[in-house]
Parts: sequence; C-alpha cells; structure tokens
Amino acid sequence: MNETTRASEYVGIYDADGGVRGELTYVVGHLIGTKHCALCDITHSPIRRKPEWKAMVARLGVPFRLLHRNEMPPDVAAAASGRELALVLAKVDGTWVEALTSRDLDAVYGDIPALEAALRARIGPAV
Repeated sequence: MNETTRASEYVGIYDADGGVRGELTYVVGHLIGTKHCALCDITHSPIRRKPEWKAMVARLGVPFRLLHRNEMPPDVAAAASGRELALVLAKVDGTWVEALTSRDLDAVYGDIPALEAALRARIGPAV
C-alpha cells in the first residue's frame, strides 16, 4: 500500500468460531495451550473486551467490525479465502484487501497501540 491508500472500513477475523460452543472450545483450548488467536489477544483481556479497543477504533475514524470465522458474510469470506486466520482486512475503494496478516497480529503481542500503529503504517483511515 502507498501513503495515499485509505480504508473506509476494517474487519478483523478471529481464528475461532462464534457462538457458545465456539467460544467455550476456544477458551478451553487457549487455557491448555492448543488454541491461539492473535486478534483475541489484542481485543480481549481474559474476561472481556479491552476498554482501549473502543478508543482505538474511535481514533481510526472508520468502522471496525470483529467477526468469528463462522460469521463472515460472503464478501469478507471471499477476501479471507486461502489466508491464515486471524487477520485484518481493509475496504479500499470498495474492495477488501489484506491489511494485517496473522503474523503481523502476532508481532504486536496483544498491544492495542502497536496494532493501531501497524494499521496506520499500512493503510490509513478515510479522509
């Protein structure tokens, strides 16, 4: 991406299923060390969503949806197809593009300011 690229929306996709069964499967797997989702580590504390998350989204100034892998609408699923989860997609000029890979998300080590910096370095918010 170049410095003139701007996102009108972001979507983060967890490497976990939603719903009661999916959430419980992930929590148990995470506790015993068999499941990991870098996006979960960024957005959630052990009990709930991190309060810093809402502030970061407000600073970005564009919508940022969070979806589980079994909750993706067709357009997002098509853009995520073949990519390792978790990841963040950005809508740029009406098309979903990869903003941050699973490795990128791992590299921020659960830190919301580091995620924000990584997003701004790759794709800025709409102007």
